[in-house]
Amino acid sequence: MAFASFDSKSASAPVAEINMVPLIDVMLVLLVIFIITAPLLTHAVKLELPQASSSVDVAPPAKIEFAIDAQGTLFWNGERLTRAEAARRFAAESAKQPQPEVHLRADQDVAYRVVAQTLADASKAGLTKVGFVSTPESAAP
Repeated sequence: MAFASFDSKSASAPVAEINMVPLIDVMLVLLVIFIITAPLLTHAVKLELPQASSSVDVAPPAKIEFAIDAQGTLFWNGERLTRAEAARRFAAESAKQPQPEVHLRADQDVAYRVVAQTLADASKAGLTKVGFVSTPESAAP
């Protein structure tokens, strides 16, 4: 170990030793702390919890079959109606929770203007679930 002295000749010489005792003391104290606290961190209460299964009771949203024939006539679930009456019904249906799905069936020969007006009326009323219904093409043999 290096001790300081009152000798002026050796006072200017650098100390080449590191005092390890304080470092070892700190390390041993930390080791003891970790040994004591580690079991406390992994302690858990053993419980046997009951098991039950349940499903969420979700009512499927209503669906509206909205059809437009080749002449541009509007049908609400098979009932003929005017554009103004369809807009009123769209507004009434948009207030329901959950909102119903609108299945739009349009004849291939109907003018696009009628389909666009129907979509605009549904959107203006606040309906967000609008789907187009079509029939798939049959595979040619």
